[in-house]
Formats: sequence, C-alpha cells, structure tokens
Amino acid sequence: MNLPIVVGITGASGAVYAVRLLEVLLGEGCDVHLAISPSGKTVIAQELRRNVDLNHFAPETLLDSSVPTASLHYHHFTDFMAPIASGSFVTGGMVICPCSGTTLSSVAHAAGSNLIQRAAEVHLKERRKLVLVPRETPLSLPQIDSMKLATEAGAIVLPATPGWYHGVHSVSDLVDFVVCRILDQLGVRTNLMRRWGEP
Repeated sequence: MNLPIVVGITGASGAVYAVRLLEVLLGEGCDVHLAISPSGKTVIAQELRRNVDLNHFAPETLLDSSVPTASLHYHHFTDFMAPIASGSFVTGGMVICPCSGTTLSSVAHAAGSNLIQRAAEVHLKERRKLVLVPRETPLSLPQIDSMKLATEAGAIVLPATPGWYHGVHSVSDLVDFVVCRILDQLGVRTNLMRRWGEP
C-alpha cells in the first residue's frame, strides 16, 4: 500500500504547478494530505481565478470536476492537531509547491509558524522526503543560503525551471515537465513527458 503524500501550497507564483501536481497524484490513486497558506489562496485566486475558502474547503473550487477527490484530505493551515504535524504519521514524502521565500526560510531555520512549515520540519527530523519547489527569480543571497541550509538538512530543492528538450507544444508541456520531476522524487511514475533519450 502506498504511503500518503503531503502537499503544501504557499504564496509564490506558480499555482498551476500545484494544481497539476494534485491532479496527477489523485489520478494515480495516491492518498493526498493538503494544506494551503493564506498567501497561497491569494495566488490561486490571482493566477487561476479560483476562489478557495480555507475555512470551508471544497475540492471543486480548486480542482476540475473530473479529478477524483475521495483520497484528498484537507487540513487548515492553523491546525497543529492535524496528523501531518506529527512524526508518528508516516508518509511517503512531502512537497511544498510552490514554495515561497518566507516558507523556505522558515523550513531552513526550523522556525515554523503554520501547519505547512511544521509538517516540513517533521519530514526533515524524521528523514523523510521533502521537496521544496521555489519559483522566484532572481534569488537573493539569503534565499540561496536558505536553499543550502534546507539541502544540508535533507530537503530536495527543485526550482520550477522547465526544460525544453521533451517536445514543447504548449504551456501545459512546460508545467508537466516540472510536475514530472517532482513525482520522480516521490517515486510516483508517470508518462507526463518524453524523457531524455526517448524517441
């Protein structure tokens, strides 16, 4: 049986990556635990024109109706009693996508103030897979230092920088490239993109 995957959505640009990641994970039958920060909600509204209510979350406000949501578990960003706040809740990994600079810094310095940051700290202390997906550019030295600290602590820093070698015909192809790389880190195999060396 596959272990649950934790997904945190924070306030960096690139909400489309998070939504596509959720679509694929749920489509593959993964058990997904989701938390969204207030800034993440704001970016979702601005970039995707989707209004998500963090207090009364409804999957259909974020995901297309064709996406199966029976295995989606939502947790409010202030709920430190959620299972993902504890190391005793065993997971197959966590992704923060997109990962804001503030979230990156909080995770790197073990200074979590919400459920997403706390869950990330749990994954680091339990030596479980943690994938951070920053998108901001250019990077300041403090951000680079935070990436270094997070990497040294065991996280995987996976910037949302799509490649072009897989036959790009649309923006969706670029999104799928990044999502595929995230899924590779989680051990979830898909055929979202043509890989290097494949015909």
